[in-house]
Amino acid sequence: MIVSFNIEYRTNWGEDVRVLGSTTELGNNDHKQAIPLRTTDGTHWGAEVELSYPEAGIANYIYVIYKENQVVREEWHGIQRCLLLPQTTDAAKKITVHDSWKNLPEEQYFYSSAFTESLLAHRKRGALPKSHKKGLMIKAYAPRISEDYCLAISGNQTILGNWEADKALPMSDACFPEWVTEVDASKLTFPLEYKFVLYNKKEKKAEAWENNPNRYLADPGIKANETRVLSDRYVYFDTPAWKGAGVAVPVFSLKSEKSFGVGDFGDLKLLIDWAVETHQKVVQVLPVNDTTMTHSWTDSYPYNSISIYAFHPMYADLSRMGKLKKAADAKRFNEKQAELNSLSVIDYEAVNQVKWEYFRLIFQQEGEKVLASEAFKEFFEANQEWLRPYAAFSYLRDAYKTPDFRLWPKYNTYKSKEIEQMCRPGTADYPHISIYYFIQFHLHLQLLEATNYARANGVVLKGDIPIGISRNSVEAWTEPHYFNLNGQAGAPPDDFSVNGQNWGFPTYNWEVMEQDDYSWWMKRFRKMSEYFDAYRIDHILGFFRIWEIPMHAVHGLLGQFVPSLPMSREEIESYGLPFREEFYLTPYIHEYFLQQVFGEQTDYVKQHFIEPTNTWEVYRMRKEFDTQRKVETFFAGKTDADSIRVRDGLYSLISDVLFVPDHKEPHKYHPRIGVQHDFIYRALSDGEKEAFNRLYDQYYYHRHNEFWHQQAMKKLPQLTQSTRMLVCGEDLGMIPDCVAWVMNDLRILSLEIQRMPKNPAEEFGNLHHYPYRSVCTISTHDMSTLRGWWEEDRQQTQRYYNYMLGHYGEAPQTATPEVCEEVVRNHLYSQSIFCILSLQDWLSMDGNWRRTVANEERINIPANPRHYWRYRMHLTLEQLLGAESLNKKITHLIEQSARNLYW
Repeated sequence: MIVSFNIEYRTNWGEDVRVLGSTTELGNNDHKQAIPLRTTDGTHWGAEVELSYPEAGIANYIYVIYKENQVVREEWHGIQRCLLLPQTTDAAKKITVHDSWKNLPEEQYFYSSAFTESLLAHRKRGALPKSHKKGLMIKAYAPRISEDYCLAISGNQTILGNWEADKALPMSDACFPEWVTEVDASKLTFPLEYKFVLYNKKEKKAEAWENNPNRYLADPGIKANETRVLSDRYVYFDTPAWKGAGVAVPVFSLKSEKSFGVGDFGDLKLLIDWAVETHQKVVQVLPVNDTTMTHSWTDSYPYNSISIYAFHPMYADLSRMGKLKKAADAKRFNEKQAELNSLSVIDYEAVNQVKWEYFRLIFQQEGEKVLASEAFKEFFEANQEWLRPYAAFSYLRDAYKTPDFRLWPKYNTYKSKEIEQMCRPGTADYPHISIYYFIQFHLHLQLLEATNYARANGVVLKGDIPIGISRNSVEAWTEPHYFNLNGQAGAPPDDFSVNGQNWGFPTYNWEVMEQDDYSWWMKRFRKMSEYFDAYRIDHILGFFRIWEIPMHAVHGLLGQFVPSLPMSREEIESYGLPFREEFYLTPYIHEYFLQQVFGEQTDYVKQHFIEPTNTWEVYRMRKEFDTQRKVETFFAGKTDADSIRVRDGLYSLISDVLFVPDHKEPHKYHPRIGVQHDFIYRALSDGEKEAFNRLYDQYYYHRHNEFWHQQAMKKLPQLTQSTRMLVCGEDLGMIPDCVAWVMNDLRILSLEIQRMPKNPAEEFGNLHHYPYRSVCTISTHDMSTLRGWWEEDRQQTQRYYNYMLGHYGEAPQTATPEVCEEVVRNHLYSQSIFCILSLQDWLSMDGNWRRTVANEERINIPANPRHYWRYRMHLTLEQLLGAESLNKKITHLIEQSARNLYW
């Protein structure tokens, strides 16, 4: 049959339009084989292609813009176009398609897999519409329609019900979220007028008309043996905004009756059951990648993974890996399970030690059979690119007793052929390596089972993509060219940490990544989409710029944004600030504040760490202590209060500078972040302070907006559109204006937290002013919970109680269940499309079920880089499912706030 493709698109000089599709005739999705369209006016493009009948009668295609045979632009193809072809042997049959260029939809979130595969999924699709000798096919996009409804057409034709809405023509959802129908054009009387309606299939009646004038079609002159296709219609109904609620909790924090002292992928199904029970739509988790470096509790930090692909072995549900045949072994592990599961917090080392004992025994018993199975071979074939290096790295890490591959006596430089040889079956190393294949295969199956369970129950599983990688990781070993290993990523000072955060991760070499179209990131996103339908981009600001800290620094205060536009000496002086190089770049240490910083340890500090200069009462750091790392090394292992005070005081002296030299251009400078709180700023004259403040404000809040906008738009469009997952950005901290521009353009959901408002003039955010395209929450894993926060700052809590909750009088000393319920209710009524609350904040509403001590609810303290991540639920998931009073309350609040609409 002949397919005539037609599209209206005004190209620039030298550009041409091509069509690319899933069939051989359309190039098999190979951009080099795309079919050129022709034009006579540079606007109207067309081509005729002879197509054979494809499998299932559907061919997918998109339009692409080329210049000099290079792709310069693609239309949005989160949902690929469906070309429906009749099964016919008539070579003269013609399909004439009239398309419009597809930009990113305004309501792109409804086209994500979160909605199409879960929340509004059509699991039982209708049949393709019947084709006609002379047909008119009408296609329309309408993703916000659940399975109980369909899109239908009502119009001025008998087949369309003659404007009787209940007799409208239902459309097929075979290509959902695109709807399609074909009518016999020989029975139509033109002009055709019609409207789309929302049709209730169960009650067989229309429930809503689209809110716009009638659609009109003059006689298109359809010929015999031709089907004319009208596509790219978008349909909107005047219905209440769709909103959902959800729960956020780390997998490791889950606890069921069968847990082994830590949550596992099997526990996710019980959490999903609870979400369904309480009408929640999202289950959000923290990263689940392997973080094993030292086999100690310091590996508990979930954002410091050794692989961006491999899952942490502790998340394996042992009961799903097979039963041990030796009764004595089985009995011993049952006893260990009961012992570890009775703990109120995670014993990371004990849990992982016991699970690894089980892994070795079950691998010895079942490994050979599993590795020989077709299912495993299929998994290995699809994942060997990362699985083999990961397994080898893990084996060598333990063999050489360090994750720092630079210290390995052999294999410290990755060579793929050497590693392939090591990983071959039959080698002495293979049994030690293949156990990691075995574990990862089981983890894959278990998480995929949870994913499919969530989708089947209309719940979205939302993952988390960390911004950084460990410098002692598989990726740093195998692909070091993608990273700047001589710097440390972190965050500038914010509400989480007054000294900034130093994560210790290397920063990305974006210039190198750009050369292969960010394939490293694309593969990472696509792998994640196998298991999750939504994800949180941790620290999305890192795609605009990252806070890079020199290796000699411990705190984040001496960092600088990369990339950025440093200032020359001349530019600094143009603000009226004379550039005094030694004074501005050298730590300012003066006699007058030493007592304030060090107290009774001042003389000790003078004798050992600082020395006088030629300027009266001014000191400098001794050479052996002139960086924070040197100070850190000296105080390693000293945990008494005096040592900590001296150490932290010395850190503050070293960071007491007004400007920081640029890493690449040392004769250009960055104003030191947050320096207005330090002694060197106080030493400036009033005129110098005023000049510096103007410079500082311009530098941090205005100078980089367009520059960082360009940086983000190089990366984020293709990364966020590489999968159909729903994208949410963690946009907290020091946020330049351009972040909102980019997130809005790319339809990325923002994160809104009332006690961290985006407007600096507000102490608390206004819930009713939140953008619809956002996720709101009360607290995150990096913050105290609602109950914990209530007790931190009495004056702030009082203001919140009076001004935000609208109560008179004194606020209660603790957040009572009634207060917590009011805060939760207010958040559910916010404008955000999703309200996702931590499990602790949901539980806070019920005095019978919440934890007794509020500060035991906290998961992480960002100011402490060596925090032990060990929070566990204090009740089991089975108990949670049976918590009738709590569950009824949550269900009622969700229903009351209209966060449970089905269409």
